[in-house]
Amino acid sequence: MQQLSGQDAMFLHSEIDGLPQHIGGVSIYDQSTAPDGEVRFKQILSMLERRQHLSPIFRRKLAFVPGNLGRPYWVEDPDFDIEYHVRHIALPKPGDWRQLCILAARIHSQPLRRDKPMWEMYVIEGLNNVEGYPNGCFALLLKVHHCAMDGATGTQFMNIVHDMTPETSDPGEPPPWMVERPSRTRMLGRAYLDAWRKPGQALGFIKDSIPAFLRIREARKIGDVKFLEGKQSTRFQGKISRHRVVGARKFDFEAIRAIKNSCPGATINDAMLAIVSGGMRKYLKDKDELPDETLVTGCPVDVRSPEERAAGGNMVGFMNLGLRSDIEDPAERLAAIHEESKSAKAYAEALGPRFAVDLTDVLPGNVLSLAVRTASATGLAEASVMSNTIVTNVPGAPFQLYMCGAKLIDSISLGPLLPNVGLFQIVYSSVQDKKGTVTLSFTACRDMMPDPGFYAECLQQSFDELYAATVG
Repeated sequence: MQQLSGQDAMFLHSEIDGLPQHIGGVSIYDQSTAPDGEVRFKQILSMLERRQHLSPIFRRKLAFVPGNLGRPYWVEDPDFDIEYHVRHIALPKPGDWRQLCILAARIHSQPLRRDKPMWEMYVIEGLNNVEGYPNGCFALLLKVHHCAMDGATGTQFMNIVHDMTPETSDPGEPPPWMVERPSRTRMLGRAYLDAWRKPGQALGFIKDSIPAFLRIREARKIGDVKFLEGKQSTRFQGKISRHRVVGARKFDFEAIRAIKNSCPGATINDAMLAIVSGGMRKYLKDKDELPDETLVTGCPVDVRSPEERAAGGNMVGFMNLGLRSDIEDPAERLAAIHEESKSAKAYAEALGPRFAVDLTDVLPGNVLSLAVRTASATGLAEASVMSNTIVTNVPGAPFQLYMCGAKLIDSISLGPLLPNVGLFQIVYSSVQDKKGTVTLSFTACRDMMPDPGFYAECLQQSFDELYAATVG
């Protein structure tokens, strides 16, 4: 038995009806590199069965403390059946990009069951009419609850189910599978002791936080950091519906590198934020809804130390920064975003990178759940939203990947929506066909973004204009 961390439990408590909190993605494969030029569903199922011991995500499920008096535990599922979790479906003809995105959005909008290991995988055939894809491609859609992993551990999980060559490797004989039955008495006893420790932990957290806030005050005085004020509500703030849309645009990594090199000190992430800013600016301007003041994005940050890289679950910090959508010129906007990024990083460093992790360890789960439900029910953006969107950067494998011999040629990342934040965007870098690529994917509330194809075009136009203004 392993108890969820405070941050792992946070994503569980944050999940309410119509607002599932799982992450995932859609990976697209070219079968021509596989033996016999074809990958069968049974091959994928067999490969997953042979590797299920390599990650605890496969076979463990939640065990809840009676009365929800403490954080849940991970326990091995004695009734685990991999064929429940891996499903086989197909797109209807003609099997185009729009159909794939619609199907992915529908599957992603459905919550995961809590009485089983919290993941699902869909093998999707019939991608026969997608521009730029070879005929006969298949896709794999993965859903994993955020309480089980974040973006960083998600990359590790994907490496487990892939190979670096078309030849499928054999992980060897798995160790004996030990199933431990959860003890209600043990869980209640642990919850009782934790309740006694909680006030002391809270006081210790407050004591440790005082120097951080003093550092922030001093940094603000000398201008190293600033507080983001005047955040404007947009159509992406309000009550989130049950329905989702997804989409993506893929860019050449060297082109993104050239853009960031045009601004001294800028990063790849700054360049991608500039593309996001331009895309949101175009989209909202077309709706005659562009605020005069800058939009603000929340940016999750992996705060693991080198020694914690192999740890599962979540270790995520958070920072807010201005997207400078109030600046029309793309090159000037990139430079301004770079300055905003430096300020946000200085603020996060002064506060302490693990502040968010430590806070969730002392915050009772029922308090967090009540706050999320209140924010979601009211839909009052001005009162409860901290950001207009979320943009997270997830590095993928820096080498070509294969599944059962099929080459990975494209991917879409899928993220969760938050109360009053109806647009989640993921920057995913990877290597495909020996070329570095950066994919910008988005998940949105369908009521807030009824035209995802148009937003994808806005992102493409934003990239084109930024490249022309900085590289030429």
